[in-house]
Amino acid sequence: MSRWGHDPHRARLISNNTVQHSEIGGSVSDWWIRLREKCLNRVSGIQEKDVLNVITAGSIPIHGKDPAAELKRALDSVKDTAMNENGDRVDYASLKHSSIYQDYHINCSPGLMRFDPTTLKSRGEQLAFWINLYNVLVIDAVIALGIQRSVIEGLLGTLSFFRRAAYNIGGLRINLDEIEHGILRGNRGHPYIPGKQFTSRDPRHNWVIWPPEPRIHFALNCASRSCPPIQVYSADHLDVQLDLAARNFVDANVRLDQKKQSLVTSSLFKWFMSDFDGRSGVIAFLIDHLPDDQRQAWITEHRSRLKLRFEPYNWDLNLS
Repeated sequence: MSRWGHDPHRARLISNNTVQHSEIGGSVSDWWIRLREKCLNRVSGIQEKDVLNVITAGSIPIHGKDPAAELKRALDSVKDTAMNENGDRVDYASLKHSSIYQDYHINCSPGLMRFDPTTLKSRGEQLAFWINLYNVLVIDAVIALGIQRSVIEGLLGTLSFFRRAAYNIGGLRINLDEIEHGILRGNRGHPYIPGKQFTSRDPRHNWVIWPPEPRIHFALNCASRSCPPIQVYSADHLDVQLDLAARNFVDANVRLDQKKQSLVTSSLFKWFMSDFDGRSGVIAFLIDHLPDDQRQAWITEHRSRLKLRFEPYNWDLNLS
């Protein structure tokens, strides 16, 4: 029995102090996040009004249509006309001048400004929407920002592209980093920037998906050669699609160096190791998603003593 068990007054004091410390911790964390974001936006030259979906002359307000369904339809059209069969190469030049791209900016993306993501009730609907939105936003940003060689080109590298690429969703600006690290990764924050992505009082916190789904890392494409292919995701088939994406990516990105007792795989597993519950979790995930081949058998046999090595990420633009 607790030594405070017969002292209700002392118990109340402890409870109140715990709440106060929690609130102080939360306020300090929120203060840091706000300061960090202000500084990063200033360095990147970003303003709150800087978004890629705007209502312009000729834009047609969407009434009675589902913006999530319209987004999926738009990505289907882009995939059919401007990507190779595997979905890992994009013809940005032809897409830029196509009627599909113009239609997207006139009839689809402005509707996102009035869309409330909290209306997506199921986990499958939420994941499919944000994955599709991320992939569309990347394509749109490559064209709109005039990316020529790589999304990390320029003085600020990835910091610039992934923060400048943003849409207005339901009246709130949200960029690629915020979609990935805030919403899809359960507000864990950027792996190399301290702190969570959103403050506790940020209205976008209501869009966070919990618990996170680690297979999203094999569905998000950042317009680079080492990225997973682009697919169009739907709530009805999401689990099957994510499982297939994970299996295909693992199969293509695992090789063995038996002399050095090493398993070599994508840098994605290094950056987001915490999403897979650490080193042992990464190895377990790879075993579970590899085909039943000699690699799976060898890793299973040597899992306790093998070394993990990671391939350098190829950030060259995924031009077709």
